[in-house]
Amino acid sequence: MAYDLEEQEQLDEFRAWWNKNGKLVTRLVIVAALSYGGWQAYQTWMNSKSTDASTAYQTLISTPLSEVDSKKAEQISTDAQAIAADYSMTPYAGRAALFAARALHEAKQSEAAEKQLRWALTEAKEPAIKHMAAIEIAGLQIERNALDEAKKTLSTIDDKGFDGIKNALLGDILMASKQEKEAKEAYNKALQGLDPEGKLFYLTQQKLDALG
Repeated sequence: MAYDLEEQEQLDEFRAWWNKNGKLVTRLVIVAALSYGGWQAYQTWMNSKSTDASTAYQTLISTPLSEVDSKKAEQISTDAQAIAADYSMTPYAGRAALFAARALHEAKQSEAAEKQLRWALTEAKEPAIKHMAAIEIAGLQIERNALDEAKKTLSTIDDKGFDGIKNALLGDILMASKQEKEAKEAYNKALQGLDPEGKLFYLTQQKLDALG
């Protein structure tokens, strides 16, 4: 009987605790369950979005850049903007912007190209795409002789994997500024980070050789 009384007391204590805290505990359990369920649903949705984005991106890049004219470049730009609007949470939005910029540059629409690159620079989900956008923005700035701007843009790139091309462009900036000694140093640094089999390595070596 003593055991029954003790058991009853524990039950009464539990009921009192439940009346006071039960709703909160239930809510927390439900929130946790919903959070997990919501995360699972979000993951499923993201996977679906990523698949659709991949398909749209593959369609976008199916046109070789060598075949791009002004009309095709504008269509590619429009399609890239649609990918950015519909699939901004996926990596393909940044990649699409980068491809559109190259198409627009091929069609001699540098201003529109830079607009796409600046979107990629701020919105792309992949750091590498952001760095590539910065590299190409710097290239456009060099083309229009905005050398200080180009140098500033290059200074934002902190990934050592881009040191080769970064220093190659820095060499071009210094050459345009008639700083030949500094340009040689930059080109030498560039060669250390570039693929010896790549075209940029060969071109940079030619520039260095020309400086004597």
